[in-house]
Amino acid sequence: MADEISDELVTNYEHFRDALSSFLVEHIAVPFTKRKHPEPKSEPEPTLTPATTIPTDEETSPEPDPDDLADFTTYLATATFLALPPTLQSIAHHTWTDPSLSLQTQYSLPLTPDHTLTILQALDPSVPDSLVAYGLATPAETPTTTTTPSTWNLPTPAEFLAPILTAYLTTATSPPPPPRSTKATAMSTTGCEICGRDWLNLGYHHLIPRMVHAKVVKRGWHRPDELQNVAWLCGACHRFVHRFRGHEELAREFYTVERLLAAEEVRRFAEWVGRVRWKAR
Repeated sequence: MADEISDELVTNYEHFRDALSSFLVEHIAVPFTKRKHPEPKSEPEPTLTPATTIPTDEETSPEPDPDDLADFTTYLATATFLALPPTLQSIAHHTWTDPSLSLQTQYSLPLTPDHTLTILQALDPSVPDSLVAYGLATPAETPTTTTTPSTWNLPTPAEFLAPILTAYLTTATSPPPPPRSTKATAMSTTGCEICGRDWLNLGYHHLIPRMVHAKVVKRGWHRPDELQNVAWLCGACHRFVHRFRGHEELAREFYTVERLLAAEEVRRFAEWVGRVRWKAR
């Protein structure tokens, strides 16, 4: 199905797939996040191995199979991307900021679940069915009496996809970065500084979170000139780091890439997610 993406849309498709992958990794990587999820209800296409389905036993759950997760991500990303309106498939900074197109008004961010439903009217039903089957979402408009308690706190498919579409649009419409902070510069350091993948879109992570800059200077944890130290990370690793520890602990104990990689939990995640690779189109 990925072959259906035209060459001029490949960059945006990859942005969307990376955004989706980040959210899937967050929800599926149970051995690393210690979260409990409901069992899958069925096995949609493409079929995943039991290691990739959402396990319920945190102590005995195997690590999700990277190859199966990559296939599942590509399947969902392609089906969803192809369901987007052509304007959103080809969106860029110059079209986003063109006042004559009014795209920022039409697609005000962050997208709501209702707006997402409108945008994805052409979405193949197999996509929401797959999200439900693998315990990532609960059926839309399903009465509580017909569901199990384990699914009550799950998002609907639209609620699950809304932040993914928002993340995609945010990335695809971002202005070109300053010359000294380009992706090419980051790639010269072997890609993502956590997992090492060098073909993904990278973003910078403030090693000392911006939310606590004033506090760390006031308490003498770091000098003002150290506050802008950053690491270039893929979306999945960036989200993992912010789940790994809170802002203050990241600032006090994990303010360098070396300190992050010294933590066994981070190393295990990096080794696993580094094996999630996309097949050649």
